[in-house]
Amino acid sequence: MNPIEQAVVWLNDPLNWTNPGGVLDRLGEHLYISAAAVALGCLIAWPVGLWLGHAGRGGGAVVLISNLTLAIPTIALLTILPLTFLGFGKPPVIIALAIFAVPPLLANAYTGVRQVDPETREAARGMGLSGGQVLRRVELPLAVPFLAAGFRTAAVQVIATAALASFVNGGGLGQIISAGFGLGMSVGGGQILAGGLLVALLAVLVEGILALVERAVTPRPLRRTRGRAARRQAMPTGRA
Repeated sequence: MNPIEQAVVWLNDPLNWTNPGGVLDRLGEHLYISAAAVALGCLIAWPVGLWLGHAGRGGGAVVLISNLTLAIPTIALLTILPLTFLGFGKPPVIIALAIFAVPPLLANAYTGVRQVDPETREAARGMGLSGGQVLRRVELPLAVPFLAAGFRTAAVQVIATAALASFVNGGGLGQIISAGFGLGMSVGGGQILAGGLLVALLAVLVEGILALVERAVTPRPLRRTRGRAARRQAMPTGRA
């Protein structure tokens, strides 16, 4: 059988799903480390991005932090962090993935606050609201669609990258792929392909769910504005 047929057979074997260390166990691990990493990234990036956006400064710092974070290969962090006091397992994986999640979360939080209409901000201050109240009651609610967009991007990226957790015994669906490589391509090729398909399908599923959530939290006028902008970008310019 070729690897595709082997993958179909492997996925159709109930024992590969229900046995200890099977798909269901690995899926639970994958979702856990991904959710923990994104949550940790939110705790770090959102407060910083919202405050810098409210203060109206630090845009260069946001870009610098995002670029530096993206420049660090995740696989490098996964190999370095286990050599610290964290050891091998899930903690270094969660921290490494959280660092990877910071750029979209930070950038969208900052942009969301800066996109608030200055007149709306000034009107709130004219009503006697303090700086913190303006941030909580005006800027933060209006920035929610941007926060959702950043969360969506970070979550999908983390889920796709979490397959690397198997390099440091961190669990997740990547363990299925690494176990297949251990068997050799002739025997484990189907398992490798099946593991890759599971990771891809999970990322696509989460992308679809979070796209619906992002749409739900985006006010209708803003949806129409974004839709018109997208249509204008898709239209031909008319030049020969």
